[in-house]
Amino acid sequence: MTLEYLQNYWWVIVSVLGGILVFLLFVQGGQTMLLGAANEKEKLLIVNSIGRKWELTFTTLVLFGGALFASFPLFYSTSFGGAYWLWICILFSFILQAVSYEYRDKPGNVFGRKTYDTFLFINGSVGCLLLGVAVAMFFFGAEFSVDRQLLTDVRQPVISHWAHTHGFEAIFNWQNLLLGVAVLFLARTLACMYMINNIDNDELVAKLRAKCLTNAGIFLVFFLWFMAMLWTATGQVVVDASTTQLVVEEEDFKYFHNMTRGWWIGMTFLIGVILVLFSIYRACFVKGSRNAVWFGGIGTALTVISLFWAAGFMDTPFYPSIIDPSSSLSIRNASSSEFTLVAMTYVSIGVPFVLAYIAYVWRKMDSKKLTISELEETSHKY
Repeated sequence: MTLEYLQNYWWVIVSVLGGILVFLLFVQGGQTMLLGAANEKEKLLIVNSIGRKWELTFTTLVLFGGALFASFPLFYSTSFGGAYWLWICILFSFILQAVSYEYRDKPGNVFGRKTYDTFLFINGSVGCLLLGVAVAMFFFGAEFSVDRQLLTDVRQPVISHWAHTHGFEAIFNWQNLLLGVAVLFLARTLACMYMINNIDNDELVAKLRAKCLTNAGIFLVFFLWFMAMLWTATGQVVVDASTTQLVVEEEDFKYFHNMTRGWWIGMTFLIGVILVLFSIYRACFVKGSRNAVWFGGIGTALTVISLFWAAGFMDTPFYPSIIDPSSSLSIRNASSSEFTLVAMTYVSIGVPFVLAYIAYVWRKMDSKKLTISELEETSHKY
């Protein structure tokens, strides 16, 4: 296992975790529907349907960040340590989620359910939007510079420096927001599909099918807009990665070229998009269909994986610097040492077993459709 092989391997692992995370954001998407529920019974069904999976999303987010920290620590320190306002907003919204599910239905809740429902709405909307913004920075870049020589400065050994507002500028970049809005409405679309599969209530399921069509339409508009911007964007290509400071050049239509020259990237993207479109068709137009979420989930994961591959492979810096292109981060200059990557690779052998256990537990939890009578008879509910 050469260092280059290990770097490629761990970028694939990070990509897969990112794809799974975006699929699991259906929990956040469902939370944004709580405030619009017609009555308390609908709200009870929605919050308990998605609430049984909220910990999976939270855990996957932590695992995604942990994998990035261990495999590409320079990215972790540059982004999490520099664009901290963006990440603080994301993490704070997830704290609101954890607190809300813990105390929403507890006896003695002095704030009332509506307060925690509002917190869940904030996590659902802000969390999805800002995670999309964070991923869009992989393509449209960020305002940072890296100087490794500063690591020996005992007064301030900080090698990454950010200009301006430390992440706020990324939030208000309209190109980043395109992907953020697309992720939000994709999460709402997947939430409709999941609840159609999980809830036994004909009236609510009919409403969810209508909402699925509306949200899918908005998602497709913003996603196609984002892809048009991405495919026509000028990107960076690494000319020399042998030094700590990259030698890069600009290339027109860089990400479009990545998906066409790297046929495996383009094929994964195409299959993912087709599966997402097929899931929308089944959820909205095939009467009685309840399994659309699995096509949509697999399609979402494959599409996100292909975007990560387009961002990191084909001699492309996966975190381009706008103000200093030589400081851009690639999987070659931002990775851990060979020793660390080897050790982590042996640990990663256990990942399929963990995924198999999650799939088993998921199947057991969803083996029976959720009904309002079941929730009224149990004290174990959100």
